[in-house]
Amino acid sequence: MTAAFEPAWEPPPMVTPEPTPLLELRGISKTFPGVKALDDVSFAVWPGEVHMLLGENGAGKSSLMKVLCGAYRPDGGAFFHRGQQVEITGPADARRLGIAVIFQEFSLVPYLDIAQNIFLGREFPGRIPGTVDTRRLHAEARRVLDQIGMDIDTRTLVHTLGVAQQQMVEIAKALSQNARILVMDEPTAALSDRETERLFAMVRKLQADGVALVYISHRMAEVFELGDRITVLRDGRKVGSVLPAETNADDLVRLMVGRVVDTTYGRDFCTAPGDVVLDVRGLTAETGITDVNLTVRAGEIVGLCGLVGSGRTEVARAIFGADKVVSGEVRVFGKLRSGGPEQAARSGIALIPESRKTQGLALIRSVGDNLLVSALGRLFPSGVFQPGLARREADDLVQRLRIATPNSRRTVKVLSGGNQQKVVIGKWLAAQAQLFIFDEPTRGIDVGAKAEIFALIDGLVKAGAAVLMISSEQSEIVHVCDRAYVMRAGRVAGELARADLTEENIVRLGMHQ
Repeated sequence: MTAAFEPAWEPPPMVTPEPTPLLELRGISKTFPGVKALDDVSFAVWPGEVHMLLGENGAGKSSLMKVLCGAYRPDGGAFFHRGQQVEITGPADARRLGIAVIFQEFSLVPYLDIAQNIFLGREFPGRIPGTVDTRRLHAEARRVLDQIGMDIDTRTLVHTLGVAQQQMVEIAKALSQNARILVMDEPTAALSDRETERLFAMVRKLQADGVALVYISHRMAEVFELGDRITVLRDGRKVGSVLPAETNADDLVRLMVGRVVDTTYGRDFCTAPGDVVLDVRGLTAETGITDVNLTVRAGEIVGLCGLVGSGRTEVARAIFGADKVVSGEVRVFGKLRSGGPEQAARSGIALIPESRKTQGLALIRSVGDNLLVSALGRLFPSGVFQPGLARREADDLVQRLRIATPNSRRTVKVLSGGNQQKVVIGKWLAAQAQLFIFDEPTRGIDVGAKAEIFALIDGLVKAGAAVLMISSEQSEIVHVCDRAYVMRAGRVAGELARADLTEENIVRLGMHQ
């Protein structure tokens, strides 16, 4: 749905620190069903360098790192270690080359201590067969922790540590494997300013020791503070590699976003919305969202966007009553709502979840059963089920939504992704909902089905409903929504009116600049 173009700004020529990189990837490509995740990407890192990797959601950063650590096998391309071609066919090959990746989701065992986590699966055998040399285990763990300046008892259980300390344990675990190339994915996402300073000091120490770091971040301040070079990916391709001193935040945003968006999903935007349908004030939940304020009026589609992990889905779930709210209030049609999803549905709220297969559908049931499950109370107030009425209602929805199925008795799991999504929407139409919350409504469906889904959403608001739409694709937000809220770190970072709703503005608000 998008087409790339060359930005007017041209990256300056690269200056490499020495002739031979520690690790080089040339022409890496990786295709999954329906999407080319990486397209002829070349990437290199030198000893003692912090190489920043930037890109929007879905740009290919995670895929590239998984190829680098052997989790994915590329369809094409080559690897070079210190100038010599090598093979990375799995994680074992990557470890032998000294490559380690620290993902946002830690892989620690909470009820083991620090030393046990660092050497998990690589314990030192004791004198008696089947035992562990615990003295050496803790001595080696102490040596590695000293290397990164972490002064803590190696017998401390991991579940008692804070996020920053757990991250240090992950780094220690990587270094204990003699890692010389360390990939860090959003390492400061959950850290305080003080903890971030400590992490930066550790990064500089690793640099001084000659460790090469690939650092994925969306925070512009740390990109320029730590980065020796910056590479930008967009739509699976490398679009620029620049030196921090020769660029700025605006240029990087243009590289990340630089595209002409297909207007296939264009619509007549709402210029005179109706009454407030959803009013959220100071919403704070146990899932990490804090002091969220937003409104949605009848007749408009309001976007909720931001980076993955910014709190978008958590807001939707809190509004719907699926997650516990700590403070704040949610009003629907002016009435304060409370309770769980059942009460939310009764008050006219519909949630079309991100994962339709696990949260939106009963896959082993029929299309008709799924379409009517939320409307049983309305259709059969006496509690007596009438098969004929149920079949007529289901068939009518199948026809209205143009669901590709021979009949409403077909098992829903055999439908395509786009048609399954129509069924999820249809069950809320049957329930006569008036506030629709769409979480990634087009994920995993083809372009033609996307257009149909957006036509359905447009039809809902034209009929007087209100829509809150979450999407990781900024282009969808820009070309479908009347206005949008941008999330960052569990809070609303800002609101964009229709005139200001551009991909560049979304990225700027969503990143730490």
